[in-house]
Formats: sequence, structure tokens, C-alpha cells
Amino acid sequence: MLGVVTDPDTDTDTDTETDNGPPPDADPGLDLISRVTRRAAGADEARRANRGWWDGAADWYQGEHGEFLRDAGFIWCPEGVDEAEVHLLGPVRGRRVLEVGCGAGQCTRWLMTQGADAVGFDLSASQLLHSRRLDERSGVRAPVLHADATRLPFADCVFDIACSAFGAVPFVADSGLVMAEVARVLRPGGRWVFSTNHPMSWCFPDDPGLGGLVARDPYFDRRPYVEQDEHGRATYVEQHRTLGDRVREIRSAGLVLEDLIEPEWPEGHARIWGQWSPLRGRIFPSTAIYVTAKRT
Repeated sequence: MLGVVTDPDTDTDTDTETDNGPPPDADPGLDLISRVTRRAAGADEARRANRGWWDGAADWYQGEHGEFLRDAGFIWCPEGVDEAEVHLLGPVRGRRVLEVGCGAGQCTRWLMTQGADAVGFDLSASQLLHSRRLDERSGVRAPVLHADATRLPFADCVFDIACSAFGAVPFVADSGLVMAEVARVLRPGGRWVFSTNHPMSWCFPDDPGLGGLVARDPYFDRRPYVEQDEHGRATYVEQHRTLGDRVREIRSAGLVLEDLIEPEWPEGHARIWGQWSPLRGRIFPSTAIYVTAKRT
């Protein structure tokens, strides 16, 4: 998780009391927002907002989704793509692996059960506390630390693989910097695989039903989705990049895009998660998984 500008753009011509973009799958009972808008939000503002949001939502999030994610499991997305089946990371046994935006460490823990030398980090201290709880329950201790994806606390060329299942990348103001930092800590030829919302999902309301099938917002509107309080302070920020934007970030970091996976909705999978649903999933993708490698 991440992002931020202490003097954000105050253009709020798209302010609305309802959804105006792809919001988080949040418990309404958290009462964390009063308004939703699309406006500029720089690194400091987004980082502060998202850290607060995830610290406040961690208990609910793990309670709502923990069973699906499993204590030691590697689920790439709400469609249920499982690393144990798809092997997007390649062989992990004996490899040094970094999980970016690890949440409660489920993926890091799974990697350890597969023989990887894995470590994860997250911006949310509350998510990391849940990781400790899952360590005790599962009997597998995931090494995790509190860190920022734009300033990785690791030396150059120390990891064989880096991965992220919806961690950090969608939330930082400068995701190109995340790409550069991950490339820095990867060894030549190292793999970086990450999943995010599919960019086209930003055109549609965050509605898993029929209302979410009508395109409403311009694909090329790159202003972040921002939830803010009654004083205009951001409480949650999510960033939009087009497919072309993302490819250019990857290439600029010295990485090569090897594959782009747009998961189809699995037959018989009935779980609804935010805008992800069987109805929408049968028509267009809501997740994009980028498989990249550092140039040798």
C-alpha cells in the first residue's frame, strides 16, 4: 500500500456523494469517508491516507477475506488464481523472494512452505499485526517488516523474485518508482510479478450487478480515486494507470514484460468481492497480472 502532495489539486468537479470510480471493498460500518471524488493526490497525502485506511480496515478485511486467502496461500486476485496451480513465479525453492505489500503475510507464508527464502513488507502496522496472529495459528512464521514500496530497505541485487498480489502498486502516487525500486533489488534476470485492477475496470461503476456493466468514466482520466472527509482530507487514495502507462513504467525500470494475464472468471466461482462478480467476470476482466523480468 502507499502514495502523496501536501497541497493537492482542489479540482473537485466530479465530487459526488456516491461512487465515482473503483472504490475499495470496504465495510460501510467503518465510516471512514464522507465524499468521493477524482482529483490529484501526491505521494505524502496518499501514503498518509492509505496507511490510515488499512490500519483501520485490517480487522474487517482479514475477517471478510481471510478464509478465501488462507493463512498460508498465494491467491493472485478475486478470480481465485492460485500460484500453486499457475506457477507464475517459476521455481521458488531455494530462491530469495520479496513480497511487496504483503498485508497479513499469506503469500510470504505460502512461499516459505514451498522452500523459498521469503520476506514481506507492508505500510500498514495493523496488517502486520494480523501476520503475527496468522504465524501463531499456522505454525509458519513469515518474516515481515514495516516499509514503504518507494523506499525499499534492501541492498541492490539481493532478490531472485519479487511479487505482489494487489499490494502497493495501485496505491502509490509514483508507481514507476516502485518498479524502479523493485528492479534495483532484483538480481539480473530476476522475476517481478504483480497483480492490480484491470485498467478498463475504471470505466465502470464499482457495482458487481447490472449497474456495473455500463461504462461511465473515461479510460484516459488518470486522476486518482479519492475518498475524503468533510474537511477535504483524503482518507483513501487509489491510482489509475492505462495499460500503456504500465508498460512504459515497466520498460523504464529496466524490466521486460513477458506476459500479461487477464483472468477469466472460473466456472462455478460464485464469490463476489467489490466489483468482481460472476456477472461482470463473464464479460470483461477486472484483474491484470503482469509477469516481468529484469534485463540481464
